[in-house]
Amino acid sequence: MITSVDVSKYQSSSPNVNAGAAKIVVAAVIVLIVIAVVASSSVKIVDAGNRGILTHWNAVDLTSAPLDEGIHFVVPFQDDIVQMEVRTLKYDTSTRSASQDLQTVQTTVTVNYHPDTEKVHYLYKEIGLSYESRVIQPAIDETVKQVSANYNAEELITKRPVVKADIENAIRERLDQFYIETEVISITDFEFSPLFAKAIESKVEAEQKAQKAENDLIRIEVEARQLEAQAVGLAAANVAEAQGEAEAISIINNALSNNPFYIEWLKTQAWDGKLPLVVGEGGTPFISIPTTP
Repeated sequence: MITSVDVSKYQSSSPNVNAGAAKIVVAAVIVLIVIAVVASSSVKIVDAGNRGILTHWNAVDLTSAPLDEGIHFVVPFQDDIVQMEVRTLKYDTSTRSASQDLQTVQTTVTVNYHPDTEKVHYLYKEIGLSYESRVIQPAIDETVKQVSANYNAEELITKRPVVKADIENAIRERLDQFYIETEVISITDFEFSPLFAKAIESKVEAEQKAQKAENDLIRIEVEARQLEAQAVGLAAANVAEAQGEAEAISIINNALSNNPFYIEWLKTQAWDGKLPLVVGEGGTPFISIPTTP
């Protein structure tokens, strides 16, 4: 026979079992959460077009190279990865400066660049992610002002390729110091005041007209010399032809002057073919007609 004491003992053991199972489940869930947190903290992914900068307790690790794209494992809660884009980037800016002749010029510059893929960790350590406003913009502004001061306003237009090369080289040297590689630097516009721009345009147009007039003068002089040379050549040819004819006539006359029949030949050239009707006494015929013996 079961007593009341025995029943109470069996009834109190069931809640204890349920409580123990619940604690085990809670502990298991906590362990899984910790494992998930640790796993997520130890696995890092670097996106395409980026480089990963490894940090230890937020300090940049300069002993290892930047991490390539893909998955990487780090020490959880200690290490982290900061991503920095290394694709070709574009930066536009407009800078107001003064030329050598104190004319105000507005220069618009476009720079295509990318961070040095092997030294992005230095760039992040020394400058940070906001390097455009901290480095690129001041470098472009200062460079444009320095180069523009070396040329007068007219030369900024007529010598644009030279000015562009000077600005490009100066910007490239400045940005190389901050681990930024420039690809293409374009000067998209030199803008002056409307009055000055019109004056420059008129001056250039006048110089072009003067150059054309000078070229026309040179062409006319060349053509005149050509005509003169042709005339001299033609005159020399005519003189040579006349001299040749005179020499030919002289040779013919010398050859025939000693011929006894030359006079008779001349008479035949002048005779009209008619014999005289009356010949006076002692007259001789115009042509000697030989008689038969």
